[in-house]
Amino acid sequence: MSADKIESWRELVVWQKAHAAVLEVYRVTKSFPPDERFRLTNQLCRAAASIPTNIAEGKGRGSRPEFRQFLIIARGSIEETRYLLLLAKDLGFLAPEIHAALESIYTEISKMTNALLRSLKP
Repeated sequence: MSADKIESWRELVVWQKAHAAVLEVYRVTKSFPPDERFRLTNQLCRAAASIPTNIAEGKGRGSRPEFRQFLIIARGSIEETRYLLLLAKDLGFLAPEIHAALESIYTEISKMTNALLRSLKP
C-alpha cells in the first residue's frame, strides 16, 4: 500500500515503529542521573519524539512535497537521536546492550523513512 493511499499517519508502519521507540526512550531515560533531567534526558526525549511528530505532521499536510520535507526533518531527528543514545552509552547512562537494541530500532526506522521518501519522489 502506498503512502498516498493511507489516510492516517497512524497507519504508517514507520510512524508506529517510531512511536514505540519514543516510548522506549522515555522508559530508559528514567534511570539517567537526576542532574541530567534538563540536559541529556530532555534533549534525547525531544529528539526521539520529533521523529513520529514530523511524520504525523507531514502526512497531515496533504501534499507530497510537504510530506517529503517533514520526512527529511524526521530523518535529521533520527540521526540526532542516534548520536544522543551513543553519548548516553559513552557517559555510562545506558548499558551497551540497551544501546545496541535501540540503535538497531533506529537503523530500521531510518531505512523505512528513506524508503518512504523514495516512494514520494515526484
